[in-house]
Amino acid sequence: MIRFLCSVLLFAAAPLFAASSYQARFSLDVRPATKSIAGAIELKSEKGYVREMTLNMPKSRYSAIQGDGTVKISGDRVLWQPPLTGGTLRYVVQVNNKRADGAFDALINSDWAIFRGDKVVPKAKVRAKGRSSSQLFVTAPRGWHVNAGFDRTSQTQFRFDLSDPARRFDAPKGWMIAGEIANRAEVIDGCKVIVAGPEGLGMRRQDILAFLNYTLPELKRAFGQLPKQLLIVSGPDPMWRGGLSGPNSLYMHLDRPMISENGTSSLLHELTHSITRIRGKDRADWIAEGLAEYYGLIAIHRSGGMSDARFATSKDALKSWSKAVRTLSLQRSTGEITARAVLLFMDLDQEIKASNKSRSIDDVTRLLLKQSGRVSVADLRAAAAKVLGRPSKVLQSELIRE
Repeated sequence: MIRFLCSVLLFAAAPLFAASSYQARFSLDVRPATKSIAGAIELKSEKGYVREMTLNMPKSRYSAIQGDGTVKISGDRVLWQPPLTGGTLRYVVQVNNKRADGAFDALINSDWAIFRGDKVVPKAKVRAKGRSSSQLFVTAPRGWHVNAGFDRTSQTQFRFDLSDPARRFDAPKGWMIAGEIANRAEVIDGCKVIVAGPEGLGMRRQDILAFLNYTLPELKRAFGQLPKQLLIVSGPDPMWRGGLSGPNSLYMHLDRPMISENGTSSLLHELTHSITRIRGKDRADWIAEGLAEYYGLIAIHRSGGMSDARFATSKDALKSWSKAVRTLSLQRSTGEITARAVLLFMDLDQEIKASNKSRSIDDVTRLLLKQSGRVSVADLRAAAAKVLGRPSKVLQSELIRE
């Protein structure tokens, strides 16, 4: 296929930056014929500069690695020392990734591509003076469109702003989709939501936006804020028949319902992961998974999309499903463990409300959002104690005794 070229250089179009910044441009050229992406990391010194980058580039996926300055390859590790004035590191990465069950969580075919930015741009540890001001450029076959979970800064090119004040080095993360796709966008409670999938395959974009118009404001009330933008991408078989979250984005298989028969929502579950980024540590995966499933159910109930009677029925279904669970403290949460964790969070919510009607589990969740890194059982107990003014009785359960 004929390709279009990105003709405007980042450095010519870039705005003025803080004196301690350097510019970084990530380029991705999507190549369906070889199921690969040709990538480049370009740096330009302003007042800051990069001393070196240590990149994780597994040989099984990355090839043709070369760059300005010094490039040392040792197994899956690449040490790049660019010139202080800037330089470029180039590579090719194979995109398709098949899971153990035979389904794909990243795929390029002749019509479309779905992948995560942080899987086609290598993870890097950076030693630098100053912080980056980064942009992403994507090129693709003629007639293809590109969506990413970042602000698009050009009407004629697929150029995105990667600014993240919380990070010193901004790199592409989260889900992306390219190809012959259709998308719908709407601003919901201050958050721009883009819903995108391959054209003509039946993605219910308007249904999803209508559903989120009711439920996303409930998540904002619970967490206190939403990101500026969320991207929801969807694909058919042979993509994995589930949901996967990423920063400001998520993937959901085309056949997944917005609301399951037990009343929970895989879509809201993954959105909760995307928005909160809460992760468990020390055998506390149940915290992240339980909160995601809890808000996937409670947001529907709070929005009026579920009656009290139906909510009670959903709770009974969770009880039945998880009745054999004796501990939550495993390395990875299963469906049954997650269901039991939801019930524990419901009990915690009731304990908090009984103590103070103006408080709820949302106050605990907001405290966990302020945690840096992963969340432990001790962190959860400390947050609940701060809200309650005393240790939580619910969180002394035998289910989470270690």
